[in-house]
This record gives sequence, structure tokens and C-alpha cells, in this order.
Amino acid sequence: MGRLNGKAALISGAARGIGAAAAAKMAAEGCAIMIGDVLTDKAEETVKAITAAGGVAASTELDVTDEASWTAAIDATTAKYGKMDILVNNAGVFIGKDIEEATMEEWQKLVAINMTGVFLGTKLAIPALKASAADSKHGSAIVNLASIAGLVGSQLDPLYSMTKGGVTLFTKSTALNFARKGYRIRVNSVHPGVIDTDMGAQTFAARAAHSRSNDTDHARSVAISSHPIGRLGQAEDIANGICYLASDEAGFMTGSGMVIDGGLTAQ
Repeated sequence: MGRLNGKAALISGAARGIGAAAAAKMAAEGCAIMIGDVLTDKAEETVKAITAAGGVAASTELDVTDEASWTAAIDATTAKYGKMDILVNNAGVFIGKDIEEATMEEWQKLVAINMTGVFLGTKLAIPALKASAADSKHGSAIVNLASIAGLVGSQLDPLYSMTKGGVTLFTKSTALNFARKGYRIRVNSVHPGVIDTDMGAQTFAARAAHSRSNDTDHARSVAISSHPIGRLGQAEDIANGICYLASDEAGFMTGSGMVIDGGLTAQ
């Protein structure tokens, strides 16, 4: 029996990377998945992979910066599965620009996706999550993708840190707010270290550019050496944490941050 049997989830930005891995893991645990992403073709590929493995999944176009798009994605989820038990705010971007280099347009994009997207998804999903919580022993769940950059300072990525720090405290505040209101919606965050995904590759490129060497292999080696566990994280490592927080096994967790970073922030 899967730990998410009978549940339905909407996952933003799940066409690839951590989101796709989370969708596959949660589907394998019995959850019906709705992938929301602007990358519609890639989202459909991920859906096909999940269904081929015996899972239940569908996709819908979702621009996390747009309120109407969120409403449509949530409606698509509840129409498809009859309810929505879980929201995973996974969509995020990384620009890798120093404060003195980033343009206003780049900053606004970072905020729109990393912060406004989480705000809109959380706000607009409340009615559906409250409704499903009434029939669940441990209520419904929101899992927000933050970062270790939202817990400790980053020398090279202060703007990214600012957005992920916002997600970190928004998670705690909404957890308390919903508990005070009796909504039975648990809210927790996940804080990955450096993960071997497309976004991870972006960080290596940014660090190489900052060092003016353009040696991404060296930047990757430095990243690996900074993790005491001796390797970079894989998308599946983070997917496992997301799946746990979404499940009833985490029924006594809300307002918490799960750090999955290979020991990086323990130093």
C-alpha cells in the first residue's frame, strides 16, 4: 500500500528536474498527479513516463506568476480527480547574477516566479485544500521548495537567497496562520543543497563566470567537495523528502523546514 494512496496533488514546475522526480515518486506511492508547467510538451513527456510505470498523471499549462493560470490549474486538478489534497510549490528559477550586475527585469522575474508564484498557489489552493482536509485524519498538505540559500547566506547568490529566505518564512507563517484558523492544512518546506539538475548546472556556470575562469568542471568539483557526504544531490533525494512531507506520516509536522543537503549547512 502506497503512503499517498487515494490522494491527489498539483505540482508546479514538474515537467523536469526535482518536480518531475517528485511527481514520479508520489505517483508510485499512489497519488494522482497534476503537473502544472509552462513547458507543456515536456510536461506531457513526464506524464507519459509516469503512466507507463503504472501511475496516474495528467498535465495542465501553469504560469505561476499569473493568478488566472493558477485558478485554472487548481480547477483542472479538482475536475480531473474530484479533489486536491496536496500542493507542491516547486517552480523556481535561478539567475546567478551579483547584486551589481542584475537588472531590474531579472530581479522582477526572480521575485515573480520564486515568491509571487508561491503566494498565489498557496492563496488560491486554500478552498480545495480545506475541503479535502475535512476527510483526512491529518488534513491536507503544502510543500514549498526553498533552498539552503534560504537558511544561510550565499556569497554569490544574494538575490536568490532573498527570494528563498522569503519562502522559508512564508512557510512558517502560513503554517501558523492556517493552524490558528483551524484549516487543517499543514505547510512545510524543503531545503536542497546543490542538486545535479539543469538548475544545478546553471549554478556551476554562474560560479565559473564569477571566478572569471569559465571552468564549469572546476566549479562542479568545488560544489561536490563542499558537501561532506561526498556527492551532489540527485532529484530523487529531494523527491523522497517531498513525498514524506506530503504524506500522513508527516502528520505532526507543520511550519518545519526539511534540510536535504548532504551535510553542507552542518559545517
